[in-house]
Amino acid sequence: MFPPLLLLLALALLCLEIREVMEVFRRHAVLMMVLCLVVTLPMTVLGCNGASEGSSLMDESAIQDSFSEGVLDPSMWVLTSENDFAEKIVDVCDVDLTEAVDYRLRLRAGTTGTADDTVKYLGVRSIQRIDFREGKAISFDLDWNNQANGCYLTGGVYLCPVTTDANPKAESDWLAFQYIGVPPGKNARFQVASNSGDMLRFLFREGWPDEQRTGREIGNQHVEIVIDENGLKIMENGEELYTTEDHGIGFTEAYLYLQMSSHSNYPPREIYFDDIIVQDIS
Repeated sequence: MFPPLLLLLALALLCLEIREVMEVFRRHAVLMMVLCLVVTLPMTVLGCNGASEGSSLMDESAIQDSFSEGVLDPSMWVLTSENDFAEKIVDVCDVDLTEAVDYRLRLRAGTTGTADDTVKYLGVRSIQRIDFREGKAISFDLDWNNQANGCYLTGGVYLCPVTTDANPKAESDWLAFQYIGVPPGKNARFQVASNSGDMLRFLFREGWPDEQRTGREIGNQHVEIVIDENGLKIMENGEELYTTEDHGIGFTEAYLYLQMSSHSNYPPREIYFDDIIVQDIS
């Protein structure tokens, strides 16, 4: 048996040890809570901000592609084609002949020996839909590729409210912005046309064919289209080409089609697109 005094002393020491252990545990618990707050609070805030930014970045009207990966992105584009071809290619290729790299979307069509009664259409369409009710700026580069004979060759973009894997021009509603090769084939002209309920209108043709029939030399063209539910402005290489306060179409949402077309009996011809950007104008 322990003497009472020693027993009391042992109990006192045990209590002190328990208090010290509990204090250490309390300090560790507080430290862990602080660490959890330090780690999770910024993540929560960033997560909220990220969701907000994500919803902005995921705006289905925003499209941007410079084809820098060297392949066509299937999450952004779907191939389109109509009628017969001797050769057709839709891909992304390096057009720089030096050691540098310049990837662009290539549309290539050969029509020798194909049916004379059809025009051949080839391109891609966006998976995302563009809502231009509040205004959008659509810009792209189109390289006419120094055609030796660009006669009746076309290259440009369509805005069409429906999706098709064939030809947007066959639909009842669309707005088209195109370069068209002018005979004998060295020059081209710019054309804006609309189809609303199968009512075709030519908004702008650079005076062709009444005022001029020769077209003009074009190269690597930078085109910007500013459009809202009523008006339209087109800039070419930094200069205003055409504007109207009434484009006459009845839709305000559309898919973007990058297109070329060719008549029959032409050897392979190709054009290039690059730096596709669709964004708010504000």
